Amino acid sequence: MRAHEAGALHGDIGNRGPAWLRPPVDVNDLVPLLWPRHVARGASGALTVAGLDVRDLAAEFGTPVYVLDEDDLRARSREFRDAFPDADVYYAGKAFLCRAVVRMIAEEGLFLDVCTGGELATALSAGMPPERIGFHGNNKSVTELTRAVDAGVGRIIVDSFAEIDRLTALARERGVRPKVLVRVTVGVEAHTHEFIATAHEDQKFGFSLAGGAAAAAAFKILDEDVLELRGLHSHIGSQIFDASGFEVSARRVLALQAQIRDARGVELPELDLGGGFGIAYTTQDDPAAPHDLAKRLRKIVDGECAAENLAVPHLSIEPGRAIVGPAVFTLYEVGTVKDVDGIRTYVSVDGGMSDNIRTALYDASYSATMANRVSGAEPMLARVVGKHCESGDIVVKDEFLPADVQPGDLVAVPGTGAYCRSMASNYNHVPRPPVVAVRDGRARLIVRRETEDDLLALDVA
Repeated sequence: MRAHEAGALHGDIGNRGPAWLRPPVDVNDLVPLLWPRHVARGASGALTVAGLDVRDLAAEFGTPVYVLDEDDLRARSREFRDAFPDADVYYAGKAFLCRAVVRMIAEEGLFLDVCTGGELATALSAGMPPERIGFHGNNKSVTELTRAVDAGVGRIIVDSFAEIDRLTALARERGVRPKVLVRVTVGVEAHTHEFIATAHEDQKFGFSLAGGAAAAAAFKILDEDVLELRGLHSHIGSQIFDASGFEVSARRVLALQAQIRDARGVELPELDLGGGFGIAYTTQDDPAAPHDLAKRLRKIVDGECAAENLAVPHLSIEPGRAIVGPAVFTLYEVGTVKDVDGIRTYVSVDGGMSDNIRTALYDASYSATMANRVSGAEPMLARVVGKHCESGDIVVKDEFLPADVQPGDLVAVPGTGAYCRSMASNYNHVPRPPVVAVRDGRARLIVRRETEDDLLALDVA
């Protein structure tokens, strides 16, 4: 179901725009596109997830709390794996990583991208096979590279000439031959926020294609013959809905692959087209299904390989937030409700920018709904804000909530699985929330709530 159809059938919660431009809404409805697939309204009017009442989750684990629908995450993993049966599907560790999630995605047959030593340590401690780990990053230290080489990670995506030199020296010292991909900056700017577009020329990632650095990096690796160059890597951004950027990217990367073949007689066996596929944060978002993405990308690669007379390389994709993002919602408790001169109503919750910085950082849009009850009150345009000492501490910029929302109510915000807990902070010395996985009527804590003792333990004087 497309986003606009879901909004029409299930209520317009999550749409954006001035209130006077909006149709009437039923604030008790849920838009299935926005929520984990096992979320529903219970007979009492409260939300349930995997058969559990959110009021019980709040009572047991406190608020704020990230609630992960484990079966939803596993199902999304399988959907991408099944849509790309001949490709390697890499879960984005940076979106959200903990040992329990590493085990889940490993059991579902996915690979894993990490980009720091901490993420690598988490993956290895959870038992992720190192050969199924890819190591990204624009400034990997010698210590991080050493750990990756010693662990035997499956591939390292090299990002600079300095890194090639570091890794080459390390490989010679240890007598090993790490597999690498060259990250290529292809000059394609995806339709996304400036700070999450990663393929235009003026940014920190990769080797420029237009300036010749990407070809020089590949030739350097081949000529030194210490590292094993497996292929090329491109990533054009995140929260992408339009596949046309991948077509341009694939054409340029495969043209470089043909250039390498013609210059060195080597046809590289792998190609990573990145991903960063979008998800629905509001009903204005219209993400493609995994099988539609697979069909389009495969057609693009096959066509470009035929045009360059290249054998079709083994493909890797990186769905990014598309696996974990929709599988999680955040549950908050309302603390204060403040009407400001009839302009808008501010609904303050017990979290905010410390557990979801994306609204402040990216001007990201989110949706919200009353979670503990239904209401017959008229909908009002509200702004859901946090408890931090910042005017920009906004969770949801504009949302219709019942006019009788009051302190003690629970508000749920969907689509918070990616880049919320992983970017969480202790701003104003607020401890970070826990993560609770729910499945088959059971809840288990997979990341505990931080405590004030945790914060104080870092002080050494």
